[in-house]
Amino acid sequence: MTQALPTDTPPARIAIVDDHPMVAEGIEAILDGYDDLTVVTTLSCARKLIEGLDSFAPDVIVMDLNMPGMGGLEATEMILERAVAPKVLILSMHDGPEYVSSALSHGASGYVLKDASSETFKIAIDAVLDGQVYLCPGAQKALKPSENTAREALTGREQTVLLQLAQGKSNKQVAASLDISVRTVETHRKNIKRKLDISTTAGLTRYALEHGVLQGSGRFDRN
Repeated sequence: MTQALPTDTPPARIAIVDDHPMVAEGIEAILDGYDDLTVVTTLSCARKLIEGLDSFAPDVIVMDLNMPGMGGLEATEMILERAVAPKVLILSMHDGPEYVSSALSHGASGYVLKDASSETFKIAIDAVLDGQVYLCPGAQKALKPSENTAREALTGREQTVLLQLAQGKSNKQVAASLDISVRTVETHRKNIKRKLDISTTAGLTRYALEHGVLQGSGRFDRN
């Protein structure tokens, strides 16, 4: 049902990124039915979205989890490093708890399954615009069994930051190396300590040594 738009409120700007045209066009058709939303772009490539993010200026990005080249999670990390970042709503056909948890740990504001009802997409967008984290019913059901049973995994960017911190670099040096702000590095550092339950830089270095991070041959513990 088309909703009335208050005359003093501009419609929320929505970007859709999915490498399956039928899916992207279907979501666009759903959202076009609402006067308080406007689809500013529909893309098949996350990298094109990032390159044009300033011109698209979306309030919410509805983005596929798995895409060729740059996936939805990698793109989400890059998008959320911006000073003023849009909300990201991950779209996926996967309802496993590891997929939902990973999306949230990368900073996504919501997770919607591709077979969700048409109304769910509007509910999800309204929720994330309101500052909430939204999980569609299928994602909520998937997440419950594993909730609080495993340590939260580090994201790809957090792994990179950990490596550089373990090499003795300061926040400022890491920021310069990765071309991000010092504040963003501080946020990553805080999240790494929380996820690994390590409170000191020495502890992070020891963790990196024990798990082969500094040698580049080990894998991060995701259990």
